[in-house]
Amino acid sequence: MQSSKDSFYLALRERLAALNPQRVVTINGVGRPAIIVAENEAVVPVEPLPDAFYIEWGEAKPAPRQESTTPLLQMECTISHHTLGSIESGVDRGRVLAELDSELLSICQPQKTAKRDYTHAPSVDLGTNVFWTVPEFGAVSGIVAHSNTSKRVRLERKARLTVFFFPEVTFQ
Repeated sequence: MQSSKDSFYLALRERLAALNPQRVVTINGVGRPAIIVAENEAVVPVEPLPDAFYIEWGEAKPAPRQESTTPLLQMECTISHHTLGSIESGVDRGRVLAELDSELLSICQPQKTAKRDYTHAPSVDLGTNVFWTVPEFGAVSGIVAHSNTSKRVRLERKARLTVFFFPEVTFQ
C-alpha cells in the first residue's frame, strides 16, 4: 500500500514542479514543491502552510464488484489547501484559491501513474499503475488565522478523490 501512496504523491509533486516551479514550501530548511503528506514528515507544522497542498489518506478497502485472486483496492484521499491571499489585505484570496484549485485539477491529469517502489535507489517499477478519480471539491470555508502581527481570514477548500491500486501481496 505504501508504494501506491508514494507513487501518487511523487507523481503530483513532479507535475506541480513542472506546472508551477514557484509553488514551493520550506520545511526543515529544505525547499520543495508545495505538496505535503503529513504522515511522511518528521515535524509537521502546527499551523498548515498557506498556498500548499496537504494529502491525507483515508481507509483502504477492496473496490466493489470484482472476482479476482488479486483484488483491486481503493483508498480515500483528501487534498486540502488554503490561502491568505498574496497581499496583506487579502482581497485577492478568492483568486489565489481559484489558482490552487486549477493547479490541483491540472496535476491530477492524467489520472494515473506507474506504481514504483521508492525504498530502492533508483526506484523499481512494480508493473502496475495507480489511478484515481477526478477530485471533487468541497465548499470554501473561511477561518480566522492569527499571527504575531495580524489577524487575517484564510480561505480553504478540501478536495476528495479515490485512489485505486493492486496490492503488492497475493491473496488466496
